[in-house]
Amino acid sequence: MRKIRLFIASSLDGYIARTSGDVDWLFTDQDYGYTDFYTQIDTLIMGNKTYQQALSFGEYPYKGKEGLVLSKTRAGERDNNVEFVGGDLKSFLNKLLNQSGGDIWLVGGAETIYYFMKHGFVHELILSIHPKVLGDGIPLIVRDPSLETELELKDVKTFESGLLQVSYDLKRKSTDIV
Repeated sequence: MRKIRLFIASSLDGYIARTSGDVDWLFTDQDYGYTDFYTQIDTLIMGNKTYQQALSFGEYPYKGKEGLVLSKTRAGERDNNVEFVGGDLKSFLNKLLNQSGGDIWLVGGAETIYYFMKHGFVHELILSIHPKVLGDGIPLIVRDPSLETELELKDVKTFESGLLQVSYDLKRKSTDIV
């Protein structure tokens, strides 16, 4: 069975972007394991806001991978880069997980991460913590006591830049629907 992997960066205080959605504070001085991770996945899932932000960077950065964008208003449509998905997401994701293929990258954003966490669809978390306090922004994890999840540490990497990358497997709750 395929895994859904959340590979994402956050500030030390837990924000994945500024309130405006800007990620200008992210380190881009080296790879930080991205290339190795990217070779292990063949499908990406993201919310529509994250997709629109990716398009604002210029050329779509994920060519050659299957792209799925969660959208209630554009479900069933396609563009040159992705397929838009809506409706019964639990059934869709269970079907996707049981198809053959590589792992699936949950790119973001916050609303999509919340849905996946709430319904037990995140199998692995690779978090690059940047040594920066933003003070405000879009949180990685929405505050919701029902999201309580045990994590099993897999790896910790430190970089001279001060970036800390931690990898966890998420332990499933018996109430998770997958």
